[in-house]
Amino acid sequence: MFFHEPELQYEVTVEDPDPHFAKLLQQAIGGQEGEMRVAMQYMFQAWALPDEYEAYRDLLMETATEELGHIEMLASAVTKNLRGSPKQMRDDVEETAAAAAAMTGQNPRQYLSSGLSAMPVDSNGVPFTGGYVVASGNLAGDLYANVMAEATGRTLATRLWEYTDDPGMKDMLSYLIARDTMHQNQWLEALESLDDPVPVPASFPQEQENQDVNYAFMSTRRDPQPDPGYPWTQGDTPDSKGQFSYLAEQPGDGEVVAPDPDPSTYNDPEE
Repeated sequence: MFFHEPELQYEVTVEDPDPHFAKLLQQAIGGQEGEMRVAMQYMFQAWALPDEYEAYRDLLMETATEELGHIEMLASAVTKNLRGSPKQMRDDVEETAAAAAAMTGQNPRQYLSSGLSAMPVDSNGVPFTGGYVVASGNLAGDLYANVMAEATGRTLATRLWEYTDDPGMKDMLSYLIARDTMHQNQWLEALESLDDPVPVPASFPQEQENQDVNYAFMSTRRDPQPDPGYPWTQGDTPDSKGQFSYLAEQPGDGEVVAPDPDPSTYNDPEE
């Protein structure tokens, strides 16, 4: 259940409206690094958890709902950058969609399809896709995915912060960057609270996996190379369940020979 209050989570002001920056902000809404992705990701992860993981479910849902507020903030910022642009620019935009793209660098669909409003798309106008969402049903695996999502989201927000000179936009982005900092740390802390979560899934009996290669770094060079002595080729593994080793060659065996095809597939080009 959701409730809505008619105020933004954090104030959004635009002092110098920029239609091109509005296009860039769309990446933070509907792009692979955007807020729609993490909001949907955390929700679907939460909905998969049974009662014994109630604390983690609450953590995910609280954060997912916060991310919805971030979408609202960014949508407001996009619209203010589009509709607050100088009148001459608006007049040029209204003449042709091509002028919008040529003169302002904005996505012409922001005029043609949304009437100078935010859209559920990325900076290239590609619609948001659920393919960005990671919700495996395994809490540990999902938490690792969440660290990555917040890391790439924070990277995007910092690039947007560097790009703009508008004080209001910098202030909004500073808030979003700070929340990404918190979210990265909370997911890492949640991982620490789990009992032996790696390798994911930890519930699979490791004696059933190939013991010759489960902690071996494998070189794929044509000519065998000596062990470079990196941390991932020797020493204790992070899960404390093995020792890293180095394989100079891939195991290699057998040939790539496909069985004869079913005649009904008509794979044979000859009569």
